[in-house]
Order: sequence, then structure tokens, then C-alpha cells
Amino acid sequence: MDLSQRVVKRQASFCNAITFTNRPIAVYEQVRLKITKKQCCWSGALRLGFTSKDPSRINPDNLPKYACPDLVSQNGFWAKALPEELSNEGNVISFWVDKKGRVFYRINNSNPMMFFNGVRVADPLWALIDVYGLTRGVQLLDSEMLPLDCLRPRSFPASHRSSVRRNSHDPRLTISLCDLSLQQEMQLEEEDEGEEEEPLQPSCHIPQNSQNLQQCSLLPSHLDTDLQFHSVHGLHVTPLDTHTMARPDQRGDERTLVFTSRPMHSSETVFVKVKKGATRAGSLSYGVTSCDPATLRPSDLPSNPESLVDRKEFWAVCRLAVKLHSGDILSFMVNSDGELMMSHNGNNAGMQLCVDNSRPLWMFYGLHGSITQLRILGSALPTDAQGPSVPSSPSCTPNTPTMLCSGNSGSNLNTALNISLNSSLNSNYHMLFSTSTG
Repeated sequence: MDLSQRVVKRQASFCNAITFTNRPIAVYEQVRLKITKKQCCWSGALRLGFTSKDPSRINPDNLPKYACPDLVSQNGFWAKALPEELSNEGNVISFWVDKKGRVFYRINNSNPMMFFNGVRVADPLWALIDVYGLTRGVQLLDSEMLPLDCLRPRSFPASHRSSVRRNSHDPRLTISLCDLSLQQEMQLEEEDEGEEEEPLQPSCHIPQNSQNLQQCSLLPSHLDTDLQFHSVHGLHVTPLDTHTMARPDQRGDERTLVFTSRPMHSSETVFVKVKKGATRAGSLSYGVTSCDPATLRPSDLPSNPESLVDRKEFWAVCRLAVKLHSGDILSFMVNSDGELMMSHNGNNAGMQLCVDNSRPLWMFYGLHGSITQLRILGSALPTDAQGPSVPSSPSCTPNTPTMLCSGNSGSNLNTALNISLNSSLNSNYHMLFSTSTG
């Protein structure tokens, strides 16, 4: 957490990052968050909700790893997972609860969506923010009140529909959401006041926790995400995002070469995840080259990566011998002795190639058969790495534990909204990954 108590970043793994606001949230007060960091190697995303329990009275040691399903199964906690496709860096999420205990959210300037219901609004409510999975960092923005007359569009003049920002020193209500985009909310508000509400059915994706736990055992606790795919690639692959390349599941080898966005550091381990079709076998080519991909054209890249060794630059290529399944995780590392080491789902496969590492080397991959997608999960350097030349060891250890901070809980709505970091991450996670020499 930063000194303003508005920015938090998960230090390790994919969980153990439950936070709360420092004061209760009023009905119709929008809690606004900006996603500042995304980590592509996990499943699931931000969990949002409310609690009637005063966070200052919660022992961090008693907090579970997950808001869903662990925390929401306890009395006084309500939360749900934000859809993964909405958890991109830079997105601003606003969520609020209405007088009937229904929770709504909106992304940036999109239409509000019904999130879940069943929140007990008779008690003070603190916002609950679980920085989970794909979401690694969030920033708490100024909260804004949703005017009640905004829920009645027929009486709201068209000239007042534009959004108005609140001055940070002005405690008055704002009409920043009065743009007649609250159709779903307005319809719900006009329903019979005496109508019984359905009980809250937490629909958090529980399998994501087990998926991430399994993947967590194959990855170091801290992964750098600056390593991406290069914009130059084969003609028959398409970037889904900067970390993911995909190809149609068609028969026959095609031009599917992809490169890392920058040269690899010595002893830097890169982790990739494969996805394959269900019908036929698939394989993966991999290797390193001294050729800067920026100097190549897509038409220069053949369907057979082995033919690249005839070029004037240095190319070393190999094809994976083991059978691949969807979800398999591979790691590659060139140590200071020029040995390209590989592991498959955490199992050391030893040295695969000896390469000339006296010059910068880019990694490249070729997707064959039913391999339809390749994703860079991240990379890791040995913890004692201080520069481009580091000892030949791919082992990685996690960062130092999170510094715990807590905010004061008060009921004054003019108080600035901060995050109270009552995280259950209060111990080191010692996860050591090492690869023996070939």
C-alpha cells in the first residue's frame, strides 16, 4: 500500500489480498476503482462486495485466502467476481448498493449492470475489495453519490443529463451518472416496493481457485510481466493481446512463428502456457536467435522453423519431444554457459541446446498441429541478479511480505475514502524453483 492508502498491489501468488474501505459506504455511494496492474498468468479477477463487519475489528490472521467462496459463506459478507474480460488495466469500476440491497456496477462510462442482491443495508456497510487473480493492483478514486432523483428519468430534464464531476472539496451530491444510462436500475426502482427479494446466490467461480493453486505450484511467486510477444509474427497467427498468440485449429503446418518482444537476459526463465484442440496431436518448436525480429517481414518467416538455420544470423531451433496437453506450462532459460534449459509442468527436462550467448538472443516459438494458443505467463530472474550477467540458476524466491496498514473507520461521508489493508498475507511464501544442469 502506498502512503495515501489508496493504491494497493498484491505482492505474491494470486490470492491473500483482501482489503476493505476505511469507513462505511452510504447507500447509492459509488465506490470507484481503477485497475492499475494486470498479471496475465492467473484465472479469475477482482472480487467486489460489501461487509457489515467493521474491518478494524477483524483479525488479519482470521481472513481466508479468498473472498469467494470462503468469506461470502460467513455471515455479514457479500461479494462476487468481476468478469475477466472487464479486468483490463486502466478500466475504472464503479459499484454501489441501493436501498433494496441490490449491488450494481459499471465499467468506465458503460451502462450499469446488476451484480448481485441480498445485501443487508440496515447495518453500516464497508466495501470489500479482493485483489485476486488477473487483477494485481488497484487505485481507489474519489467516491461519488448517485442522486435519488436520477433514478426517475421522466422528471429529470434533458439539459441536466451530462455528467458533472465533484470538486474534491465539495461534499454535495453529484450527478455524474445522470445520463439516462441507468435503465436497468430505473426499471428495478419502479418495481413493487413490497416485492420479496431473492436470497443472494454467490456465483463466484470456485474452480478458479483450484486452477490457480495447481498453476501456483509450477510458477515462482513473483513474475515480471514486461516480456511480451513481438509485433512481428507469422502470417497465420493472431495476437489476442500482448501476451497471447492464437491460430486456427486447422490441419497442416502453417507460418506460425512468434518472437519475444526483447532479448532474454542471462538466466532469465520465461514461462509459457499452451492451449490445444481436442482432436489431434500438437507440438511446439522453440529456439533462440540473434536476429532482431524488427528487421524481419512476416513473409520471411517459413512454416518450417528448421529452415531458418540457413540464414546468416545465429538461429538454434528444437522441437518439443513430449506430448502436450491443453494447460501445460513450459519454462525456458539460457544460462551463462549458453545452455538452454527446459522444464515441462515443473519437471526438469535438462539441457536442450547449447547456444552462443555472446550476443543478444530473442526466443521464438512455432505452433504446430492442434496447438491453437501460446501465452507468455511471465519471466523471472534469480533474486541476486543485478544486471545483464547473472549466475546460471533459474531459481526464484518471492518478494518481501506486504507491509500491513490499517485506516480508521468512521461514519462521516466527508472523510476521504481509503483502503484498509487487512490482508491475510502476513508470512513469507517460500517457493523455490531450481533446474539442475544437463
